[in-house]
Amino acid sequence: MKIVLASASPRRREILAMACPDFDVRISNADESYSSDTPLDQIPKILAERKALCVPMEKNEIIIGCDTVVICGGELMGKPKGREDAIRMLEAFSGTEHLVVSGICVRTSDKIYAESVTSKVYMRELSREEIEKYVDLYEPYDKAGAYGIQELAGAFVSRIDGDFYNIVGLPLCRLTEIFKTELGVSLI
Repeated sequence: MKIVLASASPRRREILAMACPDFDVRISNADESYSSDTPLDQIPKILAERKALCVPMEKNEIIIGCDTVVICGGELMGKPKGREDAIRMLEAFSGTEHLVVSGICVRTSDKIYAESVTSKVYMRELSREEIEKYVDLYEPYDKAGAYGIQELAGAFVSRIDGDFYNIVGLPLCRLTEIFKTELGVSLI
């Protein structure tokens, strides 16, 4: 079986390469809109499935779709629209907890497995100076929630509950479980 990642994310590619060094990438151009009444924690699952279904499939392939959102205080924190939006998001996380939810979809020629995986992130109190320095140095405009835990922002995180790689963008633990239990394929 050939594995195909339906994502343009370099972070997802790096994570998948740890478990499966030989895979293809086909970027999905799926519509990422959703209904305003969709529960926030279900949005990533819906989008991951949509991404996996939009990628053409060849014989004996497994397609992996993924999408990640950050939820804080009942608000969906997507990719920041600019510097001030990134600062606003990080200020909202300061001294509190938020959820990182990744939807994952594994598609074969005859089956589709889709679900959401949630990790809880606790950030220490952050000063405005720390936030601005981080945003100016890393320009996290391509990341949901305006930070990458694998970068300097990891110094802001006092604790996590859940899969670290889920927070980076691909829930590796659950992905390997799906391959093993549902497909009978070991990634590790």
